[in-house]
Amino acid sequence: MRPVPNWAVATAAAAPVLLVAGWTVAQARQPVGYDPVRDTISELAGQDATDAWIMVVALVLLGCCYLSVAAVLHAAGLPSRFLLAIGGVATIALVAFPRPPVGGSLSHGVAATVAVLALVLWPAGSALRLPRGHDTEHPTRPEPPWAFRRAVGLSTTLVLLALFGWCAFEVTSGSRTGLAERVTAVAVSLWPLLAVLSARRAHLAWSTGGTIRVGPDLPTIGVVPPDPLGPPSGPTPGRPDRLP
Repeated sequence: MRPVPNWAVATAAAAPVLLVAGWTVAQARQPVGYDPVRDTISELAGQDATDAWIMVVALVLLGCCYLSVAAVLHAAGLPSRFLLAIGGVATIALVAFPRPPVGGSLSHGVAATVAVLALVLWPAGSALRLPRGHDTEHPTRPEPPWAFRRAVGLSTTLVLLALFGWCAFEVTSGSRTGLAERVTAVAVSLWPLLAVLSARRAHLAWSTGGTIRVGPDLPTIGVVPPDPLGPPSGPTPGRPDRLP
């Protein structure tokens, strides 16, 4: 089991902070008509947004956080890491295809959909590689971190899919699109942090429990181990030692 570096924990923790801080500062710069419950995050980085660079920088850094975590979170397995990396790239791509002042943008819609779906499905990616039940081929292999167990990963994806469905409903026929998008974005950004903390805790438990030291370390310099093929040392059983 590979260790999780400290910078990965800090990067994962920075993702939700960057997201919330970005839209908080950016929406404070918008005209009075902007409503965070009704209007989306993409409008803060749109072509007609005031100081759109604030949300642009936040989205780019957010995507970089996802890519960094995907690069080092080996406990998640390759399918999950690949989906998380796709979500990071698609998040950055939102900046390359900003929302136009009037109407929609197909490129922006595709990038947003790919980003959300990848980030929603990546917790369940661990179910594609983990064996069912006990691993008879590797009985000494440590248990996977709780965040990457089959039941946890699938349950997390189901919850995030429900939030994604709420977003889709609000976009098509609702009036709280901004609220649904913000709740979903925060939930999606929190899971990498929980996954990193889970992997780090599992590695610490595995590394400290793998070897047990009994008693103090004794010096071995000058000590010659006995020859297992030679005659036994000490008095011979059944024969008393003769005095010279």
